[in-house]
Amino acid sequence: MDNDIKTDKEPEAPAAEAEEKKPGEGPENTEETEAGATEEIGKKERKHLKKKISELESKLEAAEAEAAKCKAAAAEKDDKYLRLLAEFDNYKKRTAKEAESRYSAAYEDAVEALLPVFDNIERAAEYASDESSKNGLMLIISNFKDILAKMGVEQFGAPGEEFDPAIHNAAMHVDDEELGENVLAEVFLKGYKKGDKIIRHATVKVAN
Repeated sequence: MDNDIKTDKEPEAPAAEAEEKKPGEGPENTEETEAGATEEIGKKERKHLKKKISELESKLEAAEAEAAKCKAAAAEKDDKYLRLLAEFDNYKKRTAKEAESRYSAAYEDAVEALLPVFDNIERAAEYASDESSKNGLMLIISNFKDILAKMGVEQFGAPGEEFDPAIHNAAMHVDDEELGENVLAEVFLKGYKKGDKIIRHATVKVAN
């Protein structure tokens, strides 16, 4: 009976073989899982990098726009500076020219105011009754001419010169066959000029 009992029992399967493998377990499934995880990480990293690149591109665009704005502002300031510099230079030139013009006008007025005195001294020397007085007056005239020369003032107008309406004032005309055509027969008041500027026209008598 003991033998019957033993034969009736089926041999038990080894525990290791009896356990069935669950889905997803084993070396192949582990590699697939790791590969999937790596791919998922790669997607996240790419997404993160794309976001960073997009942010950097936006910042770059903003920086370029700000740089262009600053460049335009600098160009505008440079233009304003150059305009102000040109205006200031023109102002200096204009002011200097006006000052020179005022000085020249005052200078000419002062000389013109002294000319009648000089005319009277010349007349006095011409009609002086004694040699001593005449010599004294001639010395004054010589000194006065030297001063005018140093000031750049020239005297003009003498008999025989050709009449020029730009510098001579014709007070009278006379017919004289001995004199040439359109010449000065007599000078009543001598003229004075400084460069091209006429301080006083010569008052003359014109022949023919």
